[in-house]
Amino acid sequence: MTSPLVTSEVGRLRTVLLHRPGAELRRLTPRNNDELLFDGVPWVARAQEEHDAFAAALTDRGVEVLHLDRLLAEVLDVPAAREQLVAAAVDDPRIGETLRHTCVAHLSGLASDELAAALIGGVAHDELPGARGLAFELMGPGDFVVRPLPNLLFTRDSSVWVGDQVAITSLAMPARHRESTITGAVYAHHPRFAGPQRLYDPTLEHLEGGDVLLLAPGVLAVGVGERTTAGGAERLARRVFARGLAHTVLVVPIAQERATMHLDTIATMVDVDAMVMYPAVADTLVAWTVRAGDDPDAGDLRVSGPQPFLAAAADAMGIERLRLIDTGLDPVTAEREQWDDGNNTLCIGPRLAVAYERNTVTNKALEDAGIEVVPIAGDQLGSGRGGPRCMSCPVVRDASPA
Repeated sequence: MTSPLVTSEVGRLRTVLLHRPGAELRRLTPRNNDELLFDGVPWVARAQEEHDAFAAALTDRGVEVLHLDRLLAEVLDVPAAREQLVAAAVDDPRIGETLRHTCVAHLSGLASDELAAALIGGVAHDELPGARGLAFELMGPGDFVVRPLPNLLFTRDSSVWVGDQVAITSLAMPARHRESTITGAVYAHHPRFAGPQRLYDPTLEHLEGGDVLLLAPGVLAVGVGERTTAGGAERLARRVFARGLAHTVLVVPIAQERATMHLDTIATMVDVDAMVMYPAVADTLVAWTVRAGDDPDAGDLRVSGPQPFLAAAADAMGIERLRLIDTGLDPVTAEREQWDDGNNTLCIGPRLAVAYERNTVTNKALEDAGIEVVPIAGDQLGSGRGGPRCMSCPVVRDASPA
């Protein structure tokens, strides 16, 4: 069994963590989809077909696919993990003490696979036997005692590997807080991972995995915007420097908008020296360069900039330039394909990337630039605003070729 290790975005992908969407997507309605961060109500069976095809595309190319829900069910046989995750599920000020006790008793009595399904899919008002109490009486029949986690699909956000250490992230949106608890429990208790050293913790400043790009060994880019704060980027920088996991962190401000919620929604690596990027920001994206200060033991930082992002990245990576794939998109098409996650690709290896098939113009530009595109359907998966990179957390990659 290969130990977790990730040092770049483009080294040959060996093991990846996915989550096949299930009952949690069936909980989405026009009444709650905004609160649960979806732009619509997906056709669940089709979303599952699309995700199965995504997983198969990876498996067919030699990638080991780990499924988060299966790992979760296995760790729920561990009493400490079970107790932790049940407590997190009912840590909600809406439900009150009486309903909390009832819910704990119900969840604690479930078999591990049933409990995994409840923790992910949620528990509705009418699904809790013997429930009582003021909070219960005031709930509507469609309200949730335990909220579902439809965004668990986007496994990139709740954890990110840097070298052989894992950052269990601090998710900004209330609808997603429990995702990190689940991911963290899997890493802590599943024998596949054997409790890796933690680089980050959900109690810290907001930091999401979609904002963290491993541009090259020792070089991270961290987007700061809707989901990741400057404080989170600084905290991560201090920790990777102190542990020798990086020598440079580029902090990249991005617009606080739905279409650009994470850095990986506007730019992803497709080769060791090449990136695809939303054309509207290519000329304006800047970066602050952060390196360890004179006294790294004290957490000193040296901050310089801003510089144009591409120039700052090339300098940090020690290359002459970071190539930008010219998609040649007109402004309208660029905006459409950006909304449809055209720039959110997942590298399986250098010059080999998974992308949504609907972004035909971006994909052709990639192919014209020598990047082999593995197209997948995403009409229903994309309703949560996330592409192939968002839906995958690399756990093992080969070293990036020079």
